Amino acid sequence: MRKATRYKYYFQKHRATTLHYDLRLEMVGVLKSWAVPKGPSLDPAVKRLAVMVEDHALSYDGFEGVIPEGKYGAGTVMLWDIGTYRLLEEAGPAECMKRGRFKFSVKGEKLKGAFSLVRMRDTKNWLLIKSRDGEEKPGYDVTDEMPDSAKSGKSMDEIASAG
Repeated sequence: MRKATRYKYYFQKHRATTLHYDLRLEMVGVLKSWAVPKGPSLDPAVKRLAVMVEDHALSYDGFEGVIPEGKYGAGTVMLWDIGTYRLLEEAGPAECMKRGRFKFSVKGEKLKGAFSLVRMRDTKNWLLIKSRDGEEKPGYDVTDEMPDSAKSGKSMDEIASAG
């Protein structure tokens, strides 16, 4: 098993053109990023679409606030979950990305346990899947049950009104 190096992990709730969640994993000097339209699931039977988007700079890691109109990603951004992750693979992050299978364990404020990102035929589209590891919760909608910020405790409307 690979050395248990922990990397930064973030899930941002983002109200832009549509409401979605952005998964960000620290990897090779950047935050690798996926837009997850329905947010994460704690049910291993539920596979969530995760569309790979452009990498973000590490300096973007704790951002919560409003991106002004006319800027990329304009809208309200909440730091929905924050924590660390570690690889559950022998290969390093770059090799896992190249292979199209990335298994990792999250230690966040809201999410815990193992997840996998599995690339579909289109290199941009992946599936985010919760592993059966004792941390799963079939039928529990974590995004509905825990809607507020892990950073500030604020709702999306409170973040938007604070500007």
